[in-house]
Amino acid sequence: MDYSLFVIQTLNGLQLGVLLFLVAAGLTLTFGIMDLVNLAHGSLYMLGAFFCAVLTISTGSFLIGVALALPLTALAGFVVEFVVIRHLYSKDHLDHVLATFGLILVIDSLAQMAFRPEGYSVPLPEFLRGQVTLFSGIVFPTFRVAIIATGLLLAAALYVLVTHTRLGMLIRAGASNRTMVSALGVNIAALFSGVFVLGATIAGLAGMMIAPITEASYSMGNDIIIVTFVIIIVGGIGSMKGAFVAAILIGLIDTMGRSYLDDIFKLIMSAEYAETAAPAVSAMLVYILMAIVLAVRPQGLFPPKTR
Repeated sequence: MDYSLFVIQTLNGLQLGVLLFLVAAGLTLTFGIMDLVNLAHGSLYMLGAFFCAVLTISTGSFLIGVALALPLTALAGFVVEFVVIRHLYSKDHLDHVLATFGLILVIDSLAQMAFRPEGYSVPLPEFLRGQVTLFSGIVFPTFRVAIIATGLLLAAALYVLVTHTRLGMLIRAGASNRTMVSALGVNIAALFSGVFVLGATIAGLAGMMIAPITEASYSMGNDIIIVTFVIIIVGGIGSMKGAFVAAILIGLIDTMGRSYLDDIFKLIMSAEYAETAAPAVSAMLVYILMAIVLAVRPQGLFPPKTR
């Protein structure tokens, strides 16, 4: 096995994992803490990518595009929460699924009217287009290193916010007993609205960071939402730590499976069958992991202590 290639693929898996965590973090807040099933979470991820793409092309600067796209994504999240989501908190999960599935259709249709059908390629600034030399002389793209660093910093910040701040305490208390917290003078509606907007903004940021690599497209939100639900189930519903560990694990499994599974299969079958079977099996590895976790530890790897 080529050591340099293995390290590069590991870093690619880590990059995918931190991006998945940023999307899963918002869903963990809304689903795990607020008990809201939001299928439209991926659409907010898509909107973040489109906002960033259009603003980057308009201003000529990726950093300015991100800076302007973040408040726009937060505003979109607030509008969605104010118009639809806040009326669902007291409803059951079936109502959540039906309403947010309708939101997917509405947001996707509005995006297709507002943006061009073929999507957008997002140009990077010169200082992010190069490569950096890591340990043992391994060369890795600068922008991917920036994605990993940003994701890890945000993961640490979210963990501190949820577990070690007064706001995090109120969020967890509101999720456990919103009636009692309301009786103590806390505005639960405003609290949950803020949590939803935070989750939407983080998901949008993930879309902004992946757009220069994969382009901003209409299918990107629908492609990621299923994997995101898998992450929060594997990690433990409502657990920020679990979402992070599961996202990194799934990112590594997906990347390594696509890179090395065909070589492993060639040890036990012909090259023709191995090259046919490996892509199909690698696409299932994430769901196989979820099935194993549900069979062995149904509450997830790191279930929150309050549940």
